Amino acid sequence: MTGDVTVLPSEVLNTTRDIQAPSGLTNLSPPSLCLGRESALRWIRRTLADDGDSGIRQIPTVHGLGGVGKTTLALAYAHRRRQDYTLVWWITADSPASIERSLADLALRLYPSWASSASQSEKAAWAMTWLQWHPGWLLVFDNVEDTTDLRPYIGSMNAGHHLVTSRRAIGWPPTNRTYSLGVLAPDEATELVCTYALDGAPANPHQLRDARALAADLGYLPLALEQAGSYLQQHTTIGIAEYRRRLDTKLDKAAEGIDPERTIARIWMQSLRALTARNPLAVTILHILAWLAPDDVPITLLAATDADSDDLHEAIGLLRAYSLANVTRDTVSVHRLVQTVLRRSAMAEAAHHPRGRREAEQALTGALTSLSKPVAGSARQWDALLPHLIALASNTSPGIIDEATATLYDTAAEYLHRQGFEARAIPLYKATLSHLEEKLGDTHVDTLVGRNNLAGAYWTAGDLQRALPLLKTTFTQSKQVLGDTHPTTLTIGNSLACTYESAGDLPRATSLFKSILTQSEQALGHAHPNTLNIRNNLAHAYETAGNLARAIPLYKETLTQRERALGATHPGTLLTRNNLAGAYRLAGNLLKAIPLLESTLAEREQVHGETHTLTLTSRNNLALAYEEFGDLDRAIQLLEETLTERVRILGEMHPETLASHSNLAHAYASAGDTTRAIAIYESALARREMLLGHTHPDTLLSRINLAAEYVQSGRVAEGFSALREALSQCEETLGGRHPHTLNCRNNLASAYSSSGALRQAISLFEDNCANFAKILGRTSPITLLSRINLGCAYMEDGDPNRAIAILKPSFIDCERILGSTHHYTMTSRVNLAHAYSMTDRLAQAIPLFESDLILSSATQGDTHVNTFTSCRRLADAYRMAGDFPRAVALHETALAQCEQIFGDTHTDTLASRNNLVEVYRLAGEFAQAISLGEESLAQFEQILGDTHVHTLTLRNNLAAAYASAGDFARAIPLYETALVQCEQILGAKHSHTLTCRNNLTRAIRQQRVKNARGGLS
Repeated sequence: MTGDVTVLPSEVLNTTRDIQAPSGLTNLSPPSLCLGRESALRWIRRTLADDGDSGIRQIPTVHGLGGVGKTTLALAYAHRRRQDYTLVWWITADSPASIERSLADLALRLYPSWASSASQSEKAAWAMTWLQWHPGWLLVFDNVEDTTDLRPYIGSMNAGHHLVTSRRAIGWPPTNRTYSLGVLAPDEATELVCTYALDGAPANPHQLRDARALAADLGYLPLALEQAGSYLQQHTTIGIAEYRRRLDTKLDKAAEGIDPERTIARIWMQSLRALTARNPLAVTILHILAWLAPDDVPITLLAATDADSDDLHEAIGLLRAYSLANVTRDTVSVHRLVQTVLRRSAMAEAAHHPRGRREAEQALTGALTSLSKPVAGSARQWDALLPHLIALASNTSPGIIDEATATLYDTAAEYLHRQGFEARAIPLYKATLSHLEEKLGDTHVDTLVGRNNLAGAYWTAGDLQRALPLLKTTFTQSKQVLGDTHPTTLTIGNSLACTYESAGDLPRATSLFKSILTQSEQALGHAHPNTLNIRNNLAHAYETAGNLARAIPLYKETLTQRERALGATHPGTLLTRNNLAGAYRLAGNLLKAIPLLESTLAEREQVHGETHTLTLTSRNNLALAYEEFGDLDRAIQLLEETLTERVRILGEMHPETLASHSNLAHAYASAGDTTRAIAIYESALARREMLLGHTHPDTLLSRINLAAEYVQSGRVAEGFSALREALSQCEETLGGRHPHTLNCRNNLASAYSSSGALRQAISLFEDNCANFAKILGRTSPITLLSRINLGCAYMEDGDPNRAIAILKPSFIDCERILGSTHHYTMTSRVNLAHAYSMTDRLAQAIPLFESDLILSSATQGDTHVNTFTSCRRLADAYRMAGDFPRAVALHETALAQCEQIFGDTHTDTLASRNNLVEVYRLAGEFAQAISLGEESLAQFEQILGDTHVHTLTLRNNLAAAYASAGDFARAIPLYETALVQCEQILGAKHSHTLTCRNNLTRAIRQQRVKNARGGLS
């Protein structure tokens, strides 16, 4: 124990053998919430059950950073296995005195009449002797500070189990089997925050998103999560998002009822005081690490300090021993909250010269200035150190940046911009701008350029709420200081117009582009590269607004000028050619778009090489055109190749790689492979949330696409929930008139429509039509599509006349503005024809269906899936009109096309056979109907199953063919079989069931009539 050995009288010693512990005796505190620790709990159990090869009982020793949940884990184990032990006793083990005090408390519980008057050392000695006599107990030694403190106890008490927790990772004897306890997984961490903060109530999607972000901010550290959750539970007027914004001030604040000394900040400061007394250099190194990125700090970077190499490695080893750092052979990592606490403490002590910051800055400056400046491609040594430079810039206060560091920030930001990671450079741009403002003033041209660069990074990151005000201010200042036609002013104006376009404010974007284009033409000339760039961007704004009548001629004009001024293979020329092809694609003119995209790809491969990012962009765009053309095999192959190359060259987390993931998912969805599409959409969304944040426009678009695919795949409830959440985020972040918001509202309306909630769908479609018309104009392609969707919803709601009133002018506008073969025109033509069919106006419907078939065949070929669909639609219209010869001929053609496109066993092929069986019957060709029906039924049963809805329909149609041929002996049993199966599978009131029942009744009646006539004769 703490001093000399304590000798007890013999009569007292005898009681240690005779006194029995009451059943279930324990001093455990109530259990805390322990999530995500099942594997650790199983490890403790296995270790305690394993006596080892030598027969010596193993002692599970859980170590880790303060606050990682070691005590919670041990307490959870003790409570779970409490029934396995005669006694479970918790021992506070941060010092020898604490251990002795806990053992003395055990004596007081077991032998109160004697222990109440005994000294603490006597009580502890009695408890140890009692434990030696009685087996089957569990002792938990919590928070051991010094591994040697346990020696007097572990060796002499072996009749039960010991469980140890400690921050010390090393220095344990062989009998102690160690387990490094890490932070929680993101899902469990989020659940822990929500459980405490919401007091067990279910989290809504918004709260869940904020809780996930808070958990990430807290580094998934259990104590920090519990501390935050409890604080939020007590302060219900403070939301999770607000707590995040004020996180630095909350780390040493505990909710009422929680020990103030158990806050994250105070726990770690206690560790630092102990470490300072033992090795001051270790604390110095920790303060340097606080200003760098939390993960993978090269030890060579720390070697730049003045410390002796052996002393440095010894100090790093001690940080590992105290679980304050994870150490590999070459790197050191520190938990981000440890860094936060240290930085806050250092800033409080000396805001202008916080401890460790200057040393971190000097180490990075020395390491990076010794490297060559990154001029092209990827520079691995820079890549390794960039996270630490960005972390340093993120925690920079005004007035403490020297010239060398500011130059490094600028160089690194430029490098990240070239690599396509401009959003990562925001802290670098901010620090550089702060330095320029202090050094040169608020309106110096370099300061204005620095402010434009920062706004551009915000724009890339999707943070339009910061980008727009900053660009507006900078543009105004630049005009005042430099004049309207200065190149810098024009560049900033171009950035502002691009940002207006991204924000969905297309009238402002277009107006500003036109204004600065005029000024650029006057100041720089019509053929100046900057003028051509602005003209290209104006064309793009027209394209975004759906004004293709202006976009395409302007692209063509810009392309001609760029070819003349820059050459046919200049990157700017190829960019405009790519944009022109994209406008053709949007206009539905794939016969012009695809050759232009193919030639642009070939030229980029020749100029830039096959793996250049611009070449990959061309390959991606060509794949999208192939997809729209219906050539899904070529599209998917090209998208898969592009994704593979982007992963290899740019990395998994590059924005363009994530765009490739989304495009590939869309292509799989178009091909009907919803399982693969959803898996890729989910992966892309998770990565975009991690890289760009939850409210970036690209992240929101991923969320919309995934939700829409959930609905398409039948996961309707999940899809509705995700769409509503996405719409709420779009409205909150981007505004109600942003294209993403309107797109999400359109998807939600479509989901309502497909689920039968047509009133809600129509209401949303009507709102969207009004918004699109107001923002983009009544005849914009997007507005036209919205009008078509509204008309279709009215048609599905059983109001074909109202549908016709909307679809007819929409079709006329589409044909006039977009051309007869644009897919919006084709869609409106077909839907208008369907609406006419619903009102028995087949004389008006059939010419539209005929035009649809002719145009599909001409633009996409006879074997294209769209042509097959058009053929089947027209055949159905002929059938409805009673023109059975033409209906039969077309259905035979459709079946032949289907077999050629999809094969004999595809569901569309089977459906075509079923349709032809029915048309043969209606045309009076009973023998052919019966022959094809019998042959097809065997296939349906084999491929789809005996009770599939298509099988049931075919069985009904075949029975009808038998009945029409007068073969009631085969018709009635088949109807009876079909009816029983329809009732079992679809229910008694399903339309298929009712049809089958009516057909059976009619067949029985017809058989009776036939038999009666036979009797009369």
